[in-house]
Amino acid sequence: MQNIIKILISIIFLFVIGVFFIGLNKDTNYNTNSLVGKKIPNISLEYFDENKFYKKNDFKKNNYTLINFWASWCAPCRIEHPVLIQLSKEKNLKLVGVNFKDKKKQANKFLDDLGDPYDFLTKDEQGKYSVNFGVYGIPESILINKDLTILKKFVGPLSAEDFNSIVAIIN
Repeated sequence: MQNIIKILISIIFLFVIGVFFIGLNKDTNYNTNSLVGKKIPNISLEYFDENKFYKKNDFKKNNYTLINFWASWCAPCRIEHPVLIQLSKEKNLKLVGVNFKDKKKQANKFLDDLGDPYDFLTKDEQGKYSVNFGVYGIPESILINKDLTILKKFVGPLSAEDFNSIVAIIN
């Protein structure tokens, strides 16, 4: 009987060690490459100042759309803002801002101070809609075409290199 208990304990011990070993060797880096090439989810984003929604079909009206998830409390969002201002001047591109878990007063002050690059401003007060886009933190941006296909996803603040990448795609 004692031998059976020892064998069971050994098996359980080896199983637990195996699970830990597999877990330690698993790549836990956030990777959004699997989203590129897929269609955006069926979603409605509530306009920032109105009680209506920017829907999936509204994205089809634009040749290219950059969906930017941001908040006034987000320091990296301030860093990327000049890039968004530059992108707002591109004719083939519409910018849809998704204000993420923010207070309206602070968001308005942020845009008043730094400029409003967005063609359409929406909000995600609870962070529920952003999850459908694979967003887990901000800033994040998603470039889509009028076929609603995700062409590129940017995690973190947009840079000058990202600007050049976006311009190369849309022109």
